[in-house]
Amino acid sequence: MKANSLTEPTFYILLALASEPLHGYGIIKKVELLSENKIILAAGTLYGALDSLKKSYLVDQISNQDNSRRKVYQITDTGLEVLKNDYLRMKNLCLIAENILMKGEK
Repeated sequence: MKANSLTEPTFYILLALASEPLHGYGIIKKVELLSENKIILAAGTLYGALDSLKKSYLVDQISNQDNSRRKVYQITDTGLEVLKNDYLRMKNLCLIAENILMKGEK
């Protein structure tokens, strides 16, 4: 998966995992919080995205400490690098757009 190919939900999933490992429901709730309820992930969408992220080595499934059936996911070093690169790409896009769109509004 290329750094500039992250969808908005995928970006938020990686962002949710950047601070701590989470199980599926935890990811759903954290994405809602981070996106101010603009991204509401259905379970099927989340697990499809997690499968793709695992295949791309951007997240890992880790053992669950409390031995429950919940699967816990964490971002990998590669996933963190992809997330940072996508953030920097979007930040640069915003700076370019600001320079063009806000020209003369000062």
